[in-house]
Amino acid sequence: MKTEVATLSASGSRLADFLSLTKPRLNSLVIVTAGVGYVLGSTGRFDFLGFLHTLVGSALVAGGAAALNQVAERDIDREMERTRRRPIPTGRVNPGEARVFGVVLAAIGVLQLVLGANMLAAIVALATCVSYVAIYTPLKRRTQWATVVGAVPGALPVVIGWAAAHGELGVEAWSLFGIVFLWQLPHFHALAWIYREDFRRAGLLLMTVADRDGRRNARHALVYSVLLLPVSLTPTLIGLTGRFYAGAAFGFGVAFVILARRFADEQSPARARSLFVGSLVYLPMLWGLLVADSVF
Repeated sequence: MKTEVATLSASGSRLADFLSLTKPRLNSLVIVTAGVGYVLGSTGRFDFLGFLHTLVGSALVAGGAAALNQVAERDIDREMERTRRRPIPTGRVNPGEARVFGVVLAAIGVLQLVLGANMLAAIVALATCVSYVAIYTPLKRRTQWATVVGAVPGALPVVIGWAAAHGELGVEAWSLFGIVFLWQLPHFHALAWIYREDFRRAGLLLMTVADRDGRRNARHALVYSVLLLPVSLTPTLIGLTGRFYAGAAFGFGVAFVILARRFADEQSPARARSLFVGSLVYLPMLWGLLVADSVF
């Protein structure tokens, strides 16, 4: 009996380790973003089955990309306090297993989008995975501008959702893409400043590492938050939403800029964390406004 319990416990631990390779908390944002894109891109009767296929397919592709990212960055993860207890650095999962797991997961996700949504959504999802793993991940070791490059795959899930529902990509999809693209940059600049010593110890060439006093990093966060304000209003300008969304989005955008300005004025842990937490509130609120305006 004890042997059976130990076997079950070990199996459960292995499952938990493989699940953690998919970064479920981080990729929950991918699922929500793809879902918002689908809802906004839908016309006529809502296809709930297609919606579910899109969510699951997007989650699988994102999870596979996360696993492959951890394979590529296993040496970096060993050096960083916040990542050193992940399954690969600790030896609980070996890189070969994780690589196969990531490829299979991403492939199943792309196939599900082909069969359950459409080819366009699958192509965008594949582009998201490839650009994240093959372009952004290695660039983090080479240039401080990797963050901007990484914001592209980070912003594509909303395009996946739109493509799955609408079957084509127009200005509306790229308007939504622009919002997520710009939102990620102040979000990441704040996070990178909080963990700057971790990134420095790992040898990543990020702006927060090269910028010793943090002023340049904070100024970039401010610039991107200011640019986000007008871009967040483009859904109304192109007729995707109404004035209610525009008014609320403007208010949230101003609040976000204020948080970024405070961080630019003083590079302290408290102000960096305020901007980071503010970013976590800002995007879900914006998505909620977009969906509410679209549905009601």
